[in-house]
Amino acid sequence: MQSFDFTTLTAVCSELRQSFLPSRLEQVYQRDRATISIALRTLQGRGWLEISWHPQAARLHIGDAPPRTPDTFTFSQQLLSQLGGLALVEIATTSPWERVVDLQFARRPGEDALYHVYVEIMGKHSNVVLTNAKNEIITTAHQVNQQQSSIRTVLTGQLYESPPRMTNTIPSLEESSQRWQERVSLLPGALKKQLLKNYRGTSPALIQSMLKAANLDLEVNTDSLSVEEWQNLFLHWQSWLGCLQKHQFEPVFLESGYSVLGWGGIEKAANTQQLVNSYYTSQFNQLIFSQLRHQLSQKLNNILEKLRQKAITFTEKLQQSDRADEYRQKADLLMAHLHTWEPGMKEMRLADFETGEPVTITLEPDKNAVVNAQILYKKHQKLKRARAAVEPLLAEVSAEIEYLEQVEAAITQIETYQTAEDLQALEEIRDELVSQKYIEDTGYKSRDRDEPTFNFRRDRTPSGFEILIGRNNRQNDQLTFRVASDYDLWFHTQEIPGSHVLLRLPAGKVPEESDLQYTANITAYYSRARQSEQVPVVYTQLKHVYKPKGAKPGIAIYKNERILWGQPQLARIKLV
Repeated sequence: MQSFDFTTLTAVCSELRQSFLPSRLEQVYQRDRATISIALRTLQGRGWLEISWHPQAARLHIGDAPPRTPDTFTFSQQLLSQLGGLALVEIATTSPWERVVDLQFARRPGEDALYHVYVEIMGKHSNVVLTNAKNEIITTAHQVNQQQSSIRTVLTGQLYESPPRMTNTIPSLEESSQRWQERVSLLPGALKKQLLKNYRGTSPALIQSMLKAANLDLEVNTDSLSVEEWQNLFLHWQSWLGCLQKHQFEPVFLESGYSVLGWGGIEKAANTQQLVNSYYTSQFNQLIFSQLRHQLSQKLNNILEKLRQKAITFTEKLQQSDRADEYRQKADLLMAHLHTWEPGMKEMRLADFETGEPVTITLEPDKNAVVNAQILYKKHQKLKRARAAVEPLLAEVSAEIEYLEQVEAAITQIETYQTAEDLQALEEIRDELVSQKYIEDTGYKSRDRDEPTFNFRRDRTPSGFEILIGRNNRQNDQLTFRVASDYDLWFHTQEIPGSHVLLRLPAGKVPEESDLQYTANITAYYSRARQSEQVPVVYTQLKHVYKPKGAKPGIAIYKNERILWGQPQLARIKLV
């Protein structure tokens, strides 16, 4: 993920000063453990200033309005308690060429600041600190004690101190081309590494875009540049410094990343705020998506492995209990032939009552025939009791495996992050597993289970009928039992975990065979049998689909179904 460097920070703050000074703080909302949104009101309207101290995505910019779920974090409440109703009167940096922003709040514009919010954008050391006018720390996003850092502590009640300053050279437009070249090439090595090491305010993304703009190889060494290449690169270096000095920026999206200098842009952004918000929202969602998908997959694999082992154990016990009648038969034989028993016998071979085939009965030589028969009768009774006890346990475990395989299939279908709906679908799966007690609540704000969902997957049949596909069990339930109408057709793979699929039909409309087959192909594709050539798919009217009382999310039973053979490979061509 591209770092929020000094150049981007300067561009963002420049726009913020133009649009949000002064503004009144109306609300503070904490989105997650490392991000807050501050509602700022101006005469033109309201904007949400997003501030993040995430180790990989620390930043500040105008972002999207937060969700309507309750905010349960204390840091945002502390900020609102101190700053609510005050005016943002200044956006300053604590020292030149440093990524520490001082947001100053006063009762009204023109008055001295009562509070400071210091936003420190420093990678894994990023932080947000609230102080009073005397610079005494009131609260902080996370405190840093002596054990965590021997260089600088950040603790409630102590005086705020700025982070240690960097020691490399401050770039200047006054520096000559010759002096600049001498400084960069003093030690031969990779050009981008020397630029990063020698000057403040640089970043890997900045240097990379600068080298590309100057038509230089990204791995070029300082001792291999010609005079013309040095001059061309120096012109771009000065262009960068000029943009910073004049606050003239051109925000653009790159093939991978972004730039506020216009170099190598493939698409222009409306402004820096929109550029940064779009990039980091997408990248951060993708990061969270990957982490969450991995965590859920690992957790499900572990749970299913244990449950399947339980099922194997129960099945083995049932197979053993199948021998119950065999023990009773042997006991009956032994009792019928007591007269043939002799002391010390270790086994007896007797003819079966029905078949006449010889049956070998193992005996305990120190016990008589009656006692040995009693031992066999007891084994018979024990195995019968075991079957009565194990059968419901196996049924319960099998139902649990079936449910979790349905969840696993939903996760498998959300392979990569494409849109915010993909992350939302995973979050809904996490919330479901939390509610079902399979995973612990980690403090994330869960979505309201009664909140309607509209981000189903969608497609259309050859005749133009709409198809809705659930992304997870929560959406499956909503799709089947809340969204569907009496005229729609319900599709699902037969006895295979997969999505609920709805073929929406207006009153009086009848789908063609091609529409039914198309929907069956999609149903097969969004199931556990995606890799198969043909998959049995059932479909029926909604009045024949029921949810058993007390059933887990996504579970439904049906009747009066018809069967089609879905071909997931055909659906893949159309959907991917």
